[in-house]
Amino acid sequence: MARNKVPALRIRDCNEAPVRPDARYVLYWMTATRRSGWNFSLDRAVEHARELGKPLVVLEALRCDYEWASDRMHTFVLDGMRDNLRAFEGTPFTYHPYVEQERGEGRGLLEALAGEACLIVTDEYPSFFLPRMLSAAAARVPVRMEAVDSLGLLPLRAATKSWLRAHDFRRFLQRELPSHFGEVPRASHRRTVLPTLSRLPAAVTRRWPAAHLDRLLQPDGLASLPIDHGVRPTGLRGGAGAGREALTDFVQERLTTYGLSTRDPMVENTSGLSPYLHFGHVSTHEVLAAVAKSEGWEPSRVSMHIHGKREGWWGMSSTAEVFLDELVTWRELCHHTCWFRPDFDRYESLPDWARETLDEHARDPRPYLYDLEQFEQARTHDELWNACQQQLRRQGRIHGYLRMLWGKKILHWSRSPERALEIMIELNNKYAIDGRDPNSYGGIFWTLGRHDRAWGPIRPVFGKVRYMSSESTRSKMRVADYVRHWTQGALFE
Repeated sequence: MARNKVPALRIRDCNEAPVRPDARYVLYWMTATRRSGWNFSLDRAVEHARELGKPLVVLEALRCDYEWASDRMHTFVLDGMRDNLRAFEGTPFTYHPYVEQERGEGRGLLEALAGEACLIVTDEYPSFFLPRMLSAAAARVPVRMEAVDSLGLLPLRAATKSWLRAHDFRRFLQRELPSHFGEVPRASHRRTVLPTLSRLPAAVTRRWPAAHLDRLLQPDGLASLPIDHGVRPTGLRGGAGAGREALTDFVQERLTTYGLSTRDPMVENTSGLSPYLHFGHVSTHEVLAAVAKSEGWEPSRVSMHIHGKREGWWGMSSTAEVFLDELVTWRELCHHTCWFRPDFDRYESLPDWARETLDEHARDPRPYLYDLEQFEQARTHDELWNACQQQLRRQGRIHGYLRMLWGKKILHWSRSPERALEIMIELNNKYAIDGRDPNSYGGIFWTLGRHDRAWGPIRPVFGKVRYMSSESTRSKMRVADYVRHWTQGALFE
């Protein structure tokens, strides 16, 4: 398939408004796929602009009233906006970065740009507030709006249902994915030729001027914004440039050991890509291309005789196969769950067996009982759990294995499983750079039984839900240095 043709399966009409061929430009409203390359949404907007012979305007806006808005999240997004500003320089695209200074200040911007647009292309995304925002916007604008899925290797609409088990989804994926390997977004639009726009509508630039990104990214540059200044940036730089650096570093330094057992949580053995994937700074296609190049891989090496196994299907090294199972199977399973389950973030969305067993044990005595503030401030009896929470607060992430323990103990020490879920969502989405993501919800709900199976023996509080303890974790991992590092001199105490 030609690289400049976006597959129809990735395109969804959001409204029935007309395309206006005589208007001034095509508008790409960048909301979730925040990158200048490897982006089916941008490719689709370019297709329209070419067919209509019109310029292309790219709007990337950052509101300040989204839930859990903070210096940490804003800074990471602004890093990406600055990268996009540089990336679009020298192209025929008109890039307009807009950052709200007050709540509601950006209201009307999209409609104003739509007033002179032939049509709007935007990003598909199945969680957080984005589906509601997109639906509301599509009903207001006077032109056709298309949402384009650039989230994963498998289009969301390639499936007709969600899956309870990763094994079942993996079987489906292994059967369906080969037919999509040739569908690859353009890595760059530096050589794209389109008409250029002399200027944006004056009414737009007066009321919603382009953001001074360098100024906002200065120390205290966000101080006047009505967001949470207590959740500070972590020092991890956002944006497509930093994402590419993280990808290169991972492929060159850690891919060959990915997934191999390490007993020391202070040793970095993850890809480090999750924040960049969440904010759309890096594409799954881009990651696969880098891994494939490292492995000397091509699609003909996939095995059509393996059904549902975690390793062996791709025809790569064992560590690369483990990584791709996380990147593709688990990540896209979570995307499909959110796509097909509008209640994905509610307790009622748990599998029947998990909800039944948790409800049966909801009144079991808890060995300890903590409220949200105590959890948030890392004031439990358990030094290892406190260290996990401090890492989340200060670094915006938790070591992979310990993140599971973190969730399991919130379930163990909360007054009900419903309250445990609320606490996990609040803490994860407030502090984790990759929070608010389908993958984050997948991890949180996994602690309560989603995408897992019933386990024995039946235990208090957990029932048949998989149990974890700090004691067993200490026997498997050398955590003394980890606890010392994250609990001594805690920044938030």
